[in-house]
Amino acid sequence: MKKSDKKLQIFLLIIGTFLILITYFYYPNIDKNRSLVEREIQDTLPQVSEDEDVTLFESLEYQGYYDLDKKFVVKSKKAEINKNEPDIVLMNNMHVILYLKDGRVINIYSDKGKYNKENYDCFFERNVRATDGETEIFSDNLDLLGNESAVKIYNNVSINNPTGSSLYADKIDYDFEKKHFKISMFEDKRIKMKVYNE
Repeated sequence: MKKSDKKLQIFLLIIGTFLILITYFYYPNIDKNRSLVEREIQDTLPQVSEDEDVTLFESLEYQGYYDLDKKFVVKSKKAEINKNEPDIVLMNNMHVILYLKDGRVINIYSDKGKYNKENYDCFFERNVRATDGETEIFSDNLDLLGNESAVKIYNNVSINNPTGSSLYADKIDYDFEKKHFKISMFEDKRIKMKVYNE
């Protein structure tokens, strides 16, 4: 046997041993680590349970833009989507964060709500509270439509300003950007409004 043939056989033996070690020891570890990472990712995803018509979620979050150019985030501790209306998300403990152009951040909270994934409309119900850190708005209902700059606030509306004044009305259209509001009634009656300075 020639010296070069012996070197070739030793080289092939080393490569064969290397391939066996990789196949039996290294690759199983990669799969094991991959399944650990996949399990960690699954643990951070919203918990989902399904029955025939409804999909339930926990810790759900959506992001998008309202009024075409303002970023928002919609969060919910619990949510459900009916397969017959896949774009409508019914939410419990709804929280929306609006990022305004002037740098202010608006937080809107409610016990219940509805979010439309297609047009970004948000409808808040029960114990609604909205604040920019200064002005606070309380009501039973608030509608934030994805293509409008003003929100519709109605049913037991009260606004507390940082100046110490308070306003109570039936219905208000409020523009967070301009801090401008329009007060109206459900019917064509005189406006019932009270403003208090404390």
